[in-house]
Amino acid sequence: MTKSIYKKEYKKVIERLKKARLESDLKQTKVAKKLAKPQSFISKIEQGERRLDVVELKKIADIYKKPLDYFVK
Repeated sequence: MTKSIYKKEYKKVIERLKKARLESDLKQTKVAKKLAKPQSFISKIEQGERRLDVVELKKIADIYKKPLDYFVK
């Protein structure tokens, strides 16, 4: 992961996001398409370059079929 301005707790969220995507057998491009965003949107999130808001996290949780608390526990 590149240098992140975020705290250790947020890094755990990022790790769980990437793990959930891989467990869902989805590529970044597929997730981005479902969100109507460019692939770089997902890449920047997973690299810690971009922070998610709660609405975006909820949408991603739905795509990955994970409860919201999976990412923040």
